[in-house]
Amino acid sequence: MDVYFFDCDKTLYDYDFHKRLPLLAEFGGVSQYQLASSWWAGGHERAAEIGEYSTTEEYLETFAEVTGARLTLEQWQQARKAAMTPIPGTIAALHEAAGLGTVSLLSNNPIPFKDSLPVLTAEIIDVLQGNDLVSAVLGARKPERRIYTRALGRFGVEPGDAILFDDSKANVDGAIEVGMHAHQLTQNADGSFDVDGLVDAMHAFAGRGR
Repeated sequence: MDVYFFDCDKTLYDYDFHKRLPLLAEFGGVSQYQLASSWWAGGHERAAEIGEYSTTEEYLETFAEVTGARLTLEQWQQARKAAMTPIPGTIAALHEAAGLGTVSLLSNNPIPFKDSLPVLTAEIIDVLQGNDLVSAVLGARKPERRIYTRALGRFGVEPGDAILFDDSKANVDGAIEVGMHAHQLTQNADGSFDVDGLVDAMHAFAGRGR
């Protein structure tokens, strides 16, 4: 069985934090600076991404304690979704990959993101069939070695039978170091994503050894 792992942000969906932060500030009644300096610069989002806050409720409660901004899950989702724009070509590639093997997300994100996938990623949620691995569940972030080995273990496959598509060179290098195949999604000079390169890499992986 081949497994096709896709990153989410900047791979399946373009992502702009600067569209998210103002909404979070508006909903929470605090300044953008307060949010950015206390939560993100304070390391709390990174902690959430490795599973320190194990439930959505704990995440939102800790967010309120740290920042002074008390959010509902629906508000968190609305702000997160505002920052995400589907990349049609890579979403189409994920759907094609589902016909070639097993597809899964492999994303550095906290538990509320995983719980919100039906809202945030309507374009892919059905084809994933529950294969929605995020760092908060695996207890490590890309490019740490253990996130890859734990992800592989979830599917019971050898590294050589899996490929990662990701916009981060560090994440791609991390996957290659454990023996996986990997491809970095890059952007063209006009800002568009090099979807053709990703599709070529996907086909090469699918056809290897044949």
